[in-house]
Amino acid sequence: MIVALLAGAVIAAYVVLATLEPDARGLGTHEQLGMAPCGWPARHGMPCPTCGITTSAALVLDLRLLAAFSTQPLGALLTLAGATFAVAGIVHAVRGRSLMARLSWWRWGWIGIGTLVVVLLSWWYVVSSHAGR
Repeated sequence: MIVALLAGAVIAAYVVLATLEPDARGLGTHEQLGMAPCGWPARHGMPCPTCGITTSAALVLDLRLLAAFSTQPLGALLTLAGATFAVAGIVHAVRGRSLMARLSWWRWGWIGIGTLVVVLLSWWYVVSSHAGR
């Protein structure tokens, strides 16, 4: 039941994201949701680790995958992972199986290390691609 609710929350977030127009700058799409501009670039002179994630997610939902990955690889991966989770949650709920039981077998330590590496590499990519702008 919890997984089905989480899947519903992911789908609801994607419905909202699908209404957004990806910002041509590669970041700032979140401002369409009434959020403040990110202060990190002004303070530190470079994008923050999450700069471009909303833009990338909006691009994935527009089915512009290459543009999504070139904008913010982490955002594209998270959006696709969320969609995969939502589908798996719904399939498991319909079949009466526990997705949580299946996930309990995963090696979460390695997944955590891999996630940290992806976050850092993605941040490096975004910082390098915005250098000189």
